[in-house]
Amino acid sequence: MQACKTEEAKVPYYNTPDLTPVWEQGGGKHTIADFKFRDQEGNEVSNQTFEGKIYVTNFFFTTCPSICPKMRKNMQTVLDEFKEDDRVLFLSHTVTPYIDSVPVLKKFAGIHGIDANKWHLVTGSQAAIYDIARTSYFTEEEMGFKYDSTDFLHTERFVLVDKDKHLRGMYNGTIALEMQRLIDDIQLLLKEEG
Repeated sequence: MQACKTEEAKVPYYNTPDLTPVWEQGGGKHTIADFKFRDQEGNEVSNQTFEGKIYVTNFFFTTCPSICPKMRKNMQTVLDEFKEDDRVLFLSHTVTPYIDSVPVLKKFAGIHGIDANKWHLVTGSQAAIYDIARTSYFTEEEMGFKYDSTDFLHTERFVLVDKDKHLRGMYNGTIALEMQRLIDDIQLLLKEEG
């Protein structure tokens, strides 16, 4: 019975580290903090880079032998769905900036065919990267504020951010099935903006 479905599907908001979904965004909106990093081309990447864009972000390192290769392939799967849509971008932060310099990221991007116009691999201050991961993107299973920049960050989460810098989704980047859910949510956000 289709008559029961009166409301279109919506993507929730996440405003707190416990990731409680909220479908109507009222007061207390969580907004991604301002940031400035350098990408694989040496260009500054900041909030302005993503102004008015939907983006998917994650955290990785180029020498990771475990979850990162699977996450990179899954991110590419999502990117391939939106490669012609300039309203959707991708952002990956290195968690080992002391290893992953701009030239290292550029070489990594070249090996894996990563397009710098669509997918920014960024490096910068470790403290700034770890802080934004934990306090803006809520990337770890534990509540987001109990770590500091000396605790190693290793997370499989992909985070979906809308054009207004609000956190709208959390996905396990190692699971292919989760990528379809992420693709569906991006499509819903694109419809939201009309």
